[in-house]
Amino acid sequence: MPETEATAEAENDDEESAAEAQDGKAADEATDGAEDEAADNVVRFPSNATDHAQVIRMTEALLFAAAEPLDIDSIAARLPEGADVGAAIEDLQKFYEERGVNLVRIANKWMFRTADDMAFLMEREAVSTRKLSRAAMETLAIIAYHQPVTRAEIEEIRGVSVSKGTLDVLMETEWVRLRGRRRTPGRPVTYGTTEEFLVHFGLENVGDLPGAEELKAAGLLDGRLPPGFEVPTPSDSGGDGDGDFTDDEPLNEEYGAAMDEHLTAGGEEE
Repeated sequence: MPETEATAEAENDDEESAAEAQDGKAADEATDGAEDEAADNVVRFPSNATDHAQVIRMTEALLFAAAEPLDIDSIAARLPEGADVGAAIEDLQKFYEERGVNLVRIANKWMFRTADDMAFLMEREAVSTRKLSRAAMETLAIIAYHQPVTRAEIEEIRGVSVSKGTLDVLMETEWVRLRGRRRTPGRPVTYGTTEEFLVHFGLENVGDLPGAEELKAAGLLDGRLPPGFEVPTPSDSGGDGDGDFTDDEPLNEEYGAAMDEHLTAGGEEE
C-alpha cells in the first residue's frame, strides 16, 4: 500500500510539472506575439543607417516616392537622428546634375524633375477642334463670296461691326488671308480665302462654291428672296484690291494713314 500511494503522488507531481511547463510556454508565446506586434509600429533602420552613403540612399528613396516636393524638415523627420540631410541633398544634386532627371529646389522644397534638355521627349502634339462662332461663320461666308472684300464691306453686309478677334481667328485657321489694298482713300486691306479653305471644304476653286439655286435646294436660302437679290460669283484673283501692296505699306497694318471712321464709331458684335 505505501508503494502504491508513493507512485500515485509521483504521477501527480509529474502532471503538475507538465501543466506548469505548458502554461509557461503559452505565456512566452503571448509575450513574443506582443513584442512582434509592437515592432510593426517601429521604424527599423539598417545597422549602418547613420553612414552617409546610406543616408543618401534613404533621402533619394523619399524624394523619388514623394507625391509632392519635400522640405528639409520633412526629410529629416524620416531619417535617423543626427543624419546630415543637407549634405545628402547636395551630393544627390551633383549626382543627378548630368542625368535625365535633376534634383531641383522649388520654393525651398526639393523634387526630381525632368532635365530641361529632355523636355522635348514629354511634348505631345494634339489637334484641338474649335467650333467657329456664328459671327465667324457669317464673316467667312461673306469673305468667300465677296472676295476681295474689306472689313468695312463685311460690316455693311452683316449690319454689325466686326471685331478684329473674329478676323484673327479665321486667319489663325489659315482659311482667310490678306489679298491686297483697295485703291481708295485710306487704302483699306482686302481679305480672301486660302488654299487650306479649299482643301477643307473639298473645292477645286472658289468658283465651285454653291450658287443661289443650290443654296435654296439645301434650305440655306429663303425661297422668297427680295427682287434683285443675287449670289456673287467669287474669284481667286483679280478685282480691285487683289495683290495690290507696295513696299511702304506693310501687311501688318490693317488700314492706311487715313483710318476709316467705322473703327471708332460702332460697338462690338454679338
